[in-house]
Amino acid sequence: MVSVHFSMKNIFKKDRPRDTFFREKITRIFSEKKYIVDIGGGLRLDPTKNNRKREHEWVDPYLKTVKYVVLDEVPDYKPDIVGDVHNLPLLDNSVDAMICMHLLEHVEEPQKAMKEIHRVLKPGGYLYVDVPFIFYYHPMKGYYKDYYRFTKDGLEYMARDFTTIEIQNVRGALSTVMNMLPFFSRRTKIFEIIDRVINKENSEQTGAHRMFCIK
Repeated sequence: MVSVHFSMKNIFKKDRPRDTFFREKITRIFSEKKYIVDIGGGLRLDPTKNNRKREHEWVDPYLKTVKYVVLDEVPDYKPDIVGDVHNLPLLDNSVDAMICMHLLEHVEEPQKAMKEIHRVLKPGGYLYVDVPFIFYYHPMKGYYKDYYRFTKDGLEYMARDFTTIEIQNVRGALSTVMNMLPFFSRRTKIFEIIDRVINKENSEQTGAHRMFCIK
């Protein structure tokens, strides 16, 4: 009984793999690279440069030692650079790292966007990506539509020009299904715990993927 109690305690306290992956990769970007471009401002470090609340304040200390800029297609939220991800206004091999969160599903040609990102990254440059897989329709009227969903295989193909690719799922099988249901969409924590108990936490049937690439 003691061993069972201990193992269940660990299950409840264990960090979610998606959170560990995110924090490790973003920390690596901000601690090892100097010029970082956040396409779309998805990291939400500055609420004046996107339409959402501020997040991830733990990154703030790194901002003193890097050049962090936001690139967006429209000037409405005061990005540092106005530009289209399909045709980035940046030189070849000129950027140390790029962040592309919650964006590729909203662009018309994500494969072309990935080619552009690869073009402007320096050799050895880092890329962090978040994209949905089994996820609800979420356009923003007047700004962007919602075109695509991405399997792990599709992500690996789009990132095939990179030398290193790491992919982490965001939800397990059960919590992914429950997240699609209106009543449970904001109450999925218990189902994430169940996924962990029944070994479905790393399922490919996931709500989204997180990817880290090195050029």
